[in-house]
Amino acid sequence: MISAKVELTQPLSQQRQFVARTGSEHHLLLDDAAGGTGPKPIELVAAGLAGCTAFDVITILRQKYHQKITGYEVRVEADQAERPPQVFTAIRVHHVVKGFEIDAAAIQEAIRLSEQKYCSAGAMMQKTASLHTTYEIVADTTEWMKNPQPAQTEV
Repeated sequence: MISAKVELTQPLSQQRQFVARTGSEHHLLLDDAAGGTGPKPIELVAAGLAGCTAFDVITILRQKYHQKITGYEVRVEADQAERPPQVFTAIRVHHVVKGFEIDAAAIQEAIRLSEQKYCSAGAMMQKTASLHTTYEIVADTTEWMKNPQPAQTEV
C-alpha cells in the first residue's frame, strides 16, 4: 500500500504551505506559486513520472543490456487541460543517456518496457494524456573510464 499525508504548516495564516509525509517517512514542503517554498503538487506528478521511468530504464540498461552508463537524466514537460481538473493532456519525456558505446536499440527497448510494462505512474497518466518520448545519447570522452586498469602496487 502507498500512503501519504499532508498537513497545513501555518493554520492561522493565509498561506497554503503544507508539509507532506510519505508512507516511507520522508518529508517535503508543498506550496503554491505565491509561497514559492516548495514544489506545487502537480510538479511532483511530473517528477514522479520522470523518476518512475528513470528507475526502470537505468535498471534495464545496466542489468539486461550491460551498458556502460556514466550519466543519465530524464526530463518531463506536460501540458494541462485549461479547465479543472487540469489533468495532463500531453506529456513529453526526454531521456539523456551518457556513456561509452551505448546501444540505441537497448535504450529503445528499455524505454518501451518502462512505458508498456513497468512504470505505474506512466500507465496512470496515459489515461488522460498522449505520451511522446525521445532520447539522446551523449558519448563520454573520459579516457580513464573507457578501459579501467587495475591499480598497480609495488612490493
